[in-house]
Amino acid sequence: MEKKLQELKDEILDKIKSIRDANILSELETKYLGRKGELTTILRGIASLSLEEKKKIGSLANSIKNDIQEKFNEIKNSIENASVSDDFIDVTLPGKKFRRGHLSPLTIVQDELEDLFVSMGFLVADGPELESDFYNFEALNIPPTHPARDMQDTFYIDKKNKKGDLDMVLRTHTSSVQVRTMQNHGAPLRAVCPGRVYRCEATDVRHEHTFYQFEGLVVDKGINFSHLKGVLKEIGIKLYGPETKVRMRPKFYPFVEPGVNIEYTCFICGGKGCNLCKKTGWLEVGGCGMIHPNVLKAGGIDPKAYTGFAFGYGLNRLVMLKYGIGDIRLFNGGDLRFTEQF
Repeated sequence: MEKKLQELKDEILDKIKSIRDANILSELETKYLGRKGELTTILRGIASLSLEEKKKIGSLANSIKNDIQEKFNEIKNSIENASVSDDFIDVTLPGKKFRRGHLSPLTIVQDELEDLFVSMGFLVADGPELESDFYNFEALNIPPTHPARDMQDTFYIDKKNKKGDLDMVLRTHTSSVQVRTMQNHGAPLRAVCPGRVYRCEATDVRHEHTFYQFEGLVVDKGINFSHLKGVLKEIGIKLYGPETKVRMRPKFYPFVEPGVNIEYTCFICGGKGCNLCKKTGWLEVGGCGMIHPNVLKAGGIDPKAYTGFAFGYGLNRLVMLKYGIGDIRLFNGGDLRFTEQF
């Protein structure tokens, strides 16, 4: 066994002396010194020797194993030091350029609008995207049997209230935040409510299932329709310049009375008519009107003492007008080439 150990030592040292690859060295270390390695197998045979031979062979075996392990460690360190020294760094070269991120055009326009309204004394309010049926519908004058619920078909959460009804929805508009803000702050009140909303829509160039809205309201004594028109005009001028025209046409919304559409000149075609504006020269971007008395009551405000107006924009459509974007689906498409333009 003594001769066999010495021969194995010479064989191992001869094989590893010229190795310069860490992976190959590791494989050889496992082959000879691992739990099932050749040297380990020989050492296990010492148990069958006599007591005198165990002392003699055991001492030799430990010495050989230590010599081999030391040689492995020596070559391993040599390989590591060589790799470090070969990795020369020229500190005079310019550093790596880190790519800058880009704000979404939605964020850019939302920030512009928030700055405008804050300068006019409005507060910026926020609320939950997972909303109760009460705040999303009932508090906004849309009872359970109202046909307007079909117009705002949304995603219901599979969780029932004590009555056994599905009570939680992904909000269809940020109007729910208006009610919460009235309850929290009372009147007089000036606030805007930006945020993400959801509807079960068939998508096309003008419609998406997930999009953003920018709503606002003013509640005070003596508020009338002329105040509303003045605010809408300021928004158009802020976003699209002093030549922007605003058009308001009657439309039903259950939470306002009377209610109107908000339309701005289509900047894709300059008002001449295109596919985006359906050849009309105008693009509908939202709705507005005088706040319905039932909504004021739900917000804890006396409709006999106060009046107010509310407006709501599709923020995506405002951005499409501002930057000439022809397809609303690009916002959620995840293509960096789109975002990097802004």
